[in-house]
This record gives sequence, structure tokens and C-alpha cells, in this order.
Amino acid sequence: MTQDTGHEPLSEDCRKEIFLALVNAQDHAMDVAQSRQLVVQRFGVSESQVRSIEREGLDHQWPPL
Repeated sequence: MTQDTGHEPLSEDCRKEIFLALVNAQDHAMDVAQSRQLVVQRFGVSESQVRSIEREGLDHQWPPL
């Protein structure tokens, strides 16, 4: 797991890993807010980063969509 220190942008691979974790959490009966909080804690990123990654993943139809 990669943690963001706020100094370097997250790689696309890392963003895709975060997006996958969001989708998996939601597929396992977590609501959107819960899945975001889980990812914030797991990856050490901010909620705004998670929201941005979520939008990017939906816009680009990243797997598992």
C-alpha cells in the first residue's frame, strides 16, 4: 500500500488500486461514505483525493466497471 505524503502525486497504478478498493467495498454492502472512509484509512490519503480518484475512475471506466 502506498501512502501519500502530500509531496508527490499518486501514480495511476496507485489511483487504480484505490478505485478498485472503493468498488470492492461498495460491492460488499458498504455505502459510499463508509467505503471512502475505509480507503482514507487504508491508503493514508485525504477524502478529497478519494473523491477525485472516484471521479477519475468513473470517467475513464477503470476496471472493475
